[in-house]
Amino acid sequence: MQKRFLLQAVAAAALTLGVALPAAAQWKPTKPINLIVPWAAGGSTDQITRVTAAELEKVLGQKIIVVNQPGASGSIGSKNAWEAPKDGYTWTAGAAQDLGTYQALGMLDAAAKDWHMFLSVANIAVVGVGANTPYKNMGELLAAMKAKPGEVKVATAGVTSGGHNAMEAISRATGVKYRHVTYDGGNPAVVATVSGETDLTTQLAVEQAEMIRGKRIRPLATVSDQPLEIEGYGTIEPISKTIPGFKAPANYFGIFIPKGVPPEVVATVQKIWTENIAKNAAIRAYAVNKGALFAPVAGDAALAAAMPAIQANAWLLHSTGKTKVSPDTVGIAKP
Repeated sequence: MQKRFLLQAVAAAALTLGVALPAAAQWKPTKPINLIVPWAAGGSTDQITRVTAAELEKVLGQKIIVVNQPGASGSIGSKNAWEAPKDGYTWTAGAAQDLGTYQALGMLDAAAKDWHMFLSVANIAVVGVGANTPYKNMGELLAAMKAKPGEVKVATAGVTSGGHNAMEAISRATGVKYRHVTYDGGNPAVVATVSGETDLTTQLAVEQAEMIRGKRIRPLATVSDQPLEIEGYGTIEPISKTIPGFKAPANYFGIFIPKGVPPEVVATVQKIWTENIAKNAAIRAYAVNKGALFAPVAGDAALAAAMPAIQANAWLLHSTGKTKVSPDTVGIAKP
């Protein structure tokens, strides 16, 4: 818990010190804002985006319409937001580590620095097996994966997703091979694991929390070197207890507005992030309930916070031959 409170304090300080508000007039939207969630309903992006949108509406005094546009690992919805008129009325959302790797993957010709980032929470992936599987701990699961290379089925939200990134990190650290089964979001991946269609999922804790509390998914470990507490369940121990030295950067989620929109739009949203989102009770309650870290941050500080995960994700994908170009050619240095 101490680490959680420390991260919150650091994020709050970064929000205060790292965001220079432009000298621009207050923006008062005159029509609804379209907020594209590039993943399926019910997943990690959809969950936190809807909570945040409801809080933003209260301050902006305007409706925010959340539209799910899943496909191609989130790049389709993100591209639609990028190509929309730069009038400030079309935003997107998701994990910064996904947004930052689309250019290297050849999915979208825009880098993380080309977006205004407004981050709200940091998420941690969890190794969760179906309740009817025989695996009671990480040691047993890894032994089975080594005994049956490529046979144990792992559900994720697709290439670049937090779940896929987590499983690839485990694979690289242990040498295990697995069968990758992809879905159009974290929620469908979790449902597939609950139904027995797949053996496990490595999607985020926020996507598994309800099924964990309901004992329909058995959490074996966080894909981290830190434990995680889920309200109503208890503590999930880190995978580093089984794989010594294992580490993974925080996976930040938030709302992204393409650069090129009117400056008053950016100034207004940054002001809201500083004065409202940074101490928002609803978003904090969501984080505690779902097993996420409350970590609002915006502007240059947001990009700095997200970059370690962007680097790790991009270079992991490059090492497995999934990128179109080397990440360093599009400004992503090797970690």
